[in-house]
Amino acid sequence: MYQVNDHVVYGNYGICVVKAIGKLEMDSAAKDRLYYTLEPLYSEKNTIYTPVDKKDATMRCAITEQEAWNLIDGIQGQEMIQVADEKRAEHEYREIMKTNECTGWSRIIKTIYLKNRKRLEGGKRYTAKDDVYLRLAEDFLYRELAAALNVNREDVESIISDRVKQLN
Repeated sequence: MYQVNDHVVYGNYGICVVKAIGKLEMDSAAKDRLYYTLEPLYSEKNTIYTPVDKKDATMRCAITEQEAWNLIDGIQGQEMIQVADEKRAEHEYREIMKTNECTGWSRIIKTIYLKNRKRLEGGKRYTAKDDVYLRLAEDFLYRELAAALNVNREDVESIISDRVKQLN
């Protein structure tokens, strides 16, 4: 069970803070059930209510600072996503995004970044679908890393770049 003020990742909402745990006074809520009240860190417009006893793979603990540094330090050693053809790539990216895991997001970023670099060197443009998944993966990963490292989301890309350069 999560505690008040814990950081969690909840589905497509990304990183959230547990603001309260308790029964809800709403007609649609079961009166005898406990709920988490979640507030997304990067969206002030939403409040999310989810049952405490719901066994849901879309909610997990946010990574710690040490886990964030370990992830960044391991990016160079991560395998790229291997797909036989471009049509399968979107399916693979979508399935990885559904796992809601930082390692998957970083693999998508690395794969698309290196693929785009190779395409540009060959005089080709990158695909719009790759761009969509690159932006999605960056958004989810950078927000979670920013929360773990206690920095602004805008600073995460340069932190990763600087750290990777130091490791070389």
